Order: sequence, then C-alpha cells, then structure tokens
Amino acid sequence: MENLDGGDQPEEFFSVWALPPADAKERLKALMSSLRSDFGGPVFEPHITVVDAIRLRRDDAVNRLRTAAATIKSYTARVSAVALGGFFYQCVYLLIDPSQEVVEASSHFCAHFGYRRSTPYMPHVSLIYGDLSDEEKEIARKRAEELDGGICGLTFEISSLALCRTDTGDKTTKSWEIVGLCDLKG
Repeated sequence: MENLDGGDQPEEFFSVWALPPADAKERLKALMSSLRSDFGGPVFEPHITVVDAIRLRRDDAVNRLRTAAATIKSYTARVSAVALGGFFYQCVYLLIDPSQEVVEASSHFCAHFGYRRSTPYMPHVSLIYGDLSDEEKEIARKRAEELDGGICGLTFEISSLALCRTDTGDKTTKSWEIVGLCDLKG
C-alpha cells in the first residue's frame, strides 16, 4: 500500500470500498457496461461503499485503512434486489442484504475513519451513475434483470478493501483513483 510523507499533504476526499472477487467483478462489469451503452454514464469499478467520502490527508487515510483492516475478517455479501435511487451516485444499483456482518464491517471502518452517517447504512453496488428520469431508471432496472437473470441472489466473499480518492464533485469519475488496497483475514 502506498504511504507518502504527509507533512504537506492537502486534505482530499477518500472512500473505502469493498471489492468483489474476480469472478463477481467481471460479471458486474459486463452488466454495468451493457447498461452504460444503453443509458450513458461514467465508467467506475464495481464496489460496495463501506465508508462514504470523508476529507483526510492521504497518509492518515492509508494508516486508518491499515489499522481497521488488521482486525476484521472477510465477510459475505448477497445481492437482494435491483433497485432505483434518488440521486446521481445511486441511480440504478444492486441492493446488498444488510446482514449483521455487512453492517458491522461498515460500522467498524466508519469508527476508524471518524465518519458519522447521517442516514442508516444501505450497502449497494451501483450499476450506473446518472441523472435519469424515473421512467428511464425503471427501464434500466428491468434491463439489468433481463441481462443477468440470476443477479439477485448472487453471493460473493469480500476479502479486499480499497482506499479511493473520490472527489464527489467529479461526476465523470476520471479523477477517482484507488490509492491503497488491503486484504482482510480469511
């Protein structure tokens, strides 16, 4: 994992993402690509946000990720539905079952990052980002179910977390970058 001398580092926005394993990642990327070709939107890596964007210096964020990851085990995520959201970054997404281990993992990392949620945690994997109408979102939701009929019920192990620089003002996501990775204990 990258670690820089942080003396003069500016504060930036960082998020913690749970990354699906290779087989689930490729399946999700294929679905996301198909939807993007029909509905537009930026390219981004499939992920479950564990800690929303918080302003920190990079070295501090890296250290917090390492510390938090050292004491947590891998856990299972299960897709329960294809759902519609009310804003750009939650346009059409896969709702992840908020099991105890999924919610506790997020709470654990949020505590280490000093992040306080303003709403209850809703784990999800966004399929497309965009400002679509409600009708377009519903068409996209149905299209996702048609493209991958078995996506609801998909279960995968979360054993890798990423620290991402995520300027949420950049709707192109071009400035977003993964700056560190941590593997969770088996």
